[in-house]
Amino acid sequence: MTEQVEQTVTPTSPVVRRVGERHRYEILVDGERAGLTAYRDRDDRRVFFHTEIDDAYAGRGLAGILVEQALTDVRAAGMRIVPVCPYVAKFLKKHEEFADITDPVAPEVLSWLDARLGR
Repeated sequence: MTEQVEQTVTPTSPVVRRVGERHRYEILVDGERAGLTAYRDRDDRRVFFHTEIDDAYAGRGLAGILVEQALTDVRAAGMRIVPVCPYVAKFLKKHEEFADITDPVAPEVLSWLDARLGR
């Protein structure tokens, strides 16, 4: 099930959507996927493990927009954040407004994630 996260959209505005069946949020620019942040859910925690922006869209601040809207969606869903992804972890250090819903990356979470991803 794909759900739109952003409400106000203009033709040139990036759009963030959650693509639940693919376990990720995508950011679209002019209808084209420009990047994604991937996650797996563990109970009430959304474990983010990878974020990427396609080279063609680099330098536009899209990763920050993507992650901020994804984390806002996590809050709205009543869930918590586990930042395994280095970009998400760095983002959270600069955006303390998400500190109240952020959990540390524990060894058991990493083992669980590796098993889910077949690593």
